[in-house]
Amino acid sequence: MTDKKYPESYYAGAYWGPRKESAEDCARHTADFLNLLAPADPFLAQWYKPTRRLKDARNHPLMPPDVPTLTELFRRGVNREKGGPVFEDLGLTFWFGNGGTTGEGANLSITCGDYAGATPNRCVLDLPHRGPNADRGLTAFVLAQAVRAMALAWEPDWAMATSWDFRKAIADGRAGTFVGWVTYLSRRRGVVPPLIAPVRIEPVEDRGTLIVLTPERLTASNPEHVALGRRVQELLDRAGLMKPVIPE
Repeated sequence: MTDKKYPESYYAGAYWGPRKESAEDCARHTADFLNLLAPADPFLAQWYKPTRRLKDARNHPLMPPDVPTLTELFRRGVNREKGGPVFEDLGLTFWFGNGGTTGEGANLSITCGDYAGATPNRCVLDLPHRGPNADRGLTAFVLAQAVRAMALAWEPDWAMATSWDFRKAIADGRAGTFVGWVTYLSRRRGVVPPLIAPVRIEPVEDRGTLIVLTPERLTASNPEHVALGRRVQELLDRAGLMKPVIPE
């Protein structure tokens, strides 16, 4: 349930197609991501191993990230039926949080090394929706840094940060590759065309392009924001950049 001050919940996600990777490969990407993410905001610079009780989490820090520790955590996240064989082609899954209370903390869920092609590999960051972390963190600056970190660490096909409500308003039921408040498109998809004001476009090294729709907080309750998102999505669609990560 969201707070009245921030009636929309926000998240960031990076998605990429089939890619066979080991637990150690996934751990290295995760370590790179956490190190790149940390400067974005203090609440994104602290992460902890999953524990049964929230109060125990701070006794099990993951920062600074340690590749052998992360490798073991990914190995435990192998896909299998209970008591059955390992489904290696479905990759490895690992989730963890930053120790915040419900609504005030952040959580990360990562699936890496899936080469079956049924669903995308992904790194999803659920953001706080109340308290001081939301006050500081739900900005175009912080979310652009988070998406940039995802792009550099994971080399995804597509990434974005937005609210769930904006996704519902803009996605039209499509499976991924919709425009968010911040959107990243890999250069493997093609060249981003000129876009309309106030949209900002910037390169992410030689990997791809970051698109920020508006400097103020993007909301689905603002019809101008929804109209802007739909117009930008139409322009990117025309350029052939918004295809699903996993072809339908």
